[in-house]
Amino acid sequence: MNKVIIMGNLGSDPELKYSQGGSAVCNFSVATSEKWTDKVGQSQEKTEWHRIVTFGKTAENCGKYLVKGRQVLIEGSIQYGSYEKDGVTKYTTDIKGQNVTFLSSGSGGSGGGEKRAPAADFDNTFNDDDIPF
Repeated sequence: MNKVIIMGNLGSDPELKYSQGGSAVCNFSVATSEKWTDKVGQSQEKTEWHRIVTFGKTAENCGKYLVKGRQVLIEGSIQYGSYEKDGVTKYTTDIKGQNVTFLSSGSGGSGGGEKRAPAADFDNTFNDDDIPF
C-alpha cells in the first residue's frame, strides 16, 4: 500500500499548467513541522518540505483557491521520478495528491488579494479518481 497523509502550509502559490492533451496539472510545496524538547530541555523544531502534484479537477481547484500560507490536508501516494540535467541524472520524490482539503484561508498570495471560493457553492474536499496513472 502506498498511502500518504500530511497536513501543513503552502510555501508558495501553486503553479497550474495544462498538458498538451489539455489535462490540468498543479504543483506546489507544503511544509510540515515537528516540535520536541531535547534531552537538555531545549525546544527543537524541524521543518520538512514536500512537493505536491495534483491532476484534473483537483489541480484546477488547487490552482484557483490555494495561496501561499494556506493550510491544507493532502491524502495521496509517493511518486518517484528522474530526469537528466547537464548529463547528470536527478531524482525526485513527489506526493501525488488525490484528496486535498482546504483547512484555512491563508495569508494572501503573491499576486495580490487572497483567492477565495464563494461560500455557497464551494466543496472543501476534492477527489479525483481519473488520474491517468
